[in-house]
Amino acid sequence: MTNTLEAHTTSLVEAIREISDDVERYQAVRNLEVQLDADFKEVKAEIAKNLHEGRSWQQVGDLLGVTGSRAEQISRASR
Repeated sequence: MTNTLEAHTTSLVEAIREISDDVERYQAVRNLEVQLDADFKEVKAEIAKNLHEGRSWQQVGDLLGVTGSRAEQISRASR
């Protein structure tokens, strides 16, 4: 992870820890998890699609450490 990503992660965690109410803080974490999960799926789909240009799904899978069919699923933002 780059220093910039680490700094953003640290800032985000610190912001969450500043929420004084435990229930509100927990809900903020859960909401963030859901949002990040959706956002990360989109980013991974973009990456898989980009890698597929000029490559087979098997080759993309090899690059990502998954099967070719899993790489294709990722490109469609499938679980």
